[in-house]
Amino acid sequence: MAKLYFRHGTMGSAKTLNLLAVAHNYQQQGKKVLLIKPEMDYRFGKEQIKSRAGLEKNADLLLRPDSKLHPESFAGVSCALVDEAHFLSPGIIEQFREITIVMDIPIICYGLRTDFKSFLFAGSKRLLELSDSIEEVKATCHFCRRKSIMNLKHLNGKAINYGPSIELGAEEKYFPACYRCYKDALFQKVTVQMSPPFAGEKSR
Repeated sequence: MAKLYFRHGTMGSAKTLNLLAVAHNYQQQGKKVLLIKPEMDYRFGKEQIKSRAGLEKNADLLLRPDSKLHPESFAGVSCALVDEAHFLSPGIIEQFREITIVMDIPIICYGLRTDFKSFLFAGSKRLLELSDSIEEVKATCHFCRRKSIMNLKHLNGKAINYGPSIELGAEEKYFPACYRCYKDALFQKVTVQMSPPFAGEKSR
């Protein structure tokens, strides 16, 4: 039986770059890859899957929360790759699980684990519950050299933890942070800026 994979990481951990690299490797071998993304993610264009490094491909399948997956969409596919999987509904994740069983096609989902308030996204929660393989795409904290595990939202130079859990954005709105710096930023013990100095372990 093919596996369902969840590869999660904070903002800025190169998840999409990883996805595009995997797609390239399959295609270099002459294998068909199905690229999937949520319809709601229009940051770089409705159909575009784009990394911040500049690489991009068009998605083959756009999904809404109530989308139904049809076997013919997966015909001849060697692997399905899903970008921004945290935005997907639990029902979509359950359909992915069935596709891996019925059609024996591996599905690799990339996304965030938690929102900027530190709570699991609904899609990520279902992936953690159903995936055969859960892997972390690691990145460093924006403020120090520790590993990032949180997504810190900022507005006008200040860290915030209010507002809707789903709000599209990139570095202009979110930073990767370790838990210590995440809490310090919310209590204004570290400065929220685009390129913090590294005078010590973290900027104050």
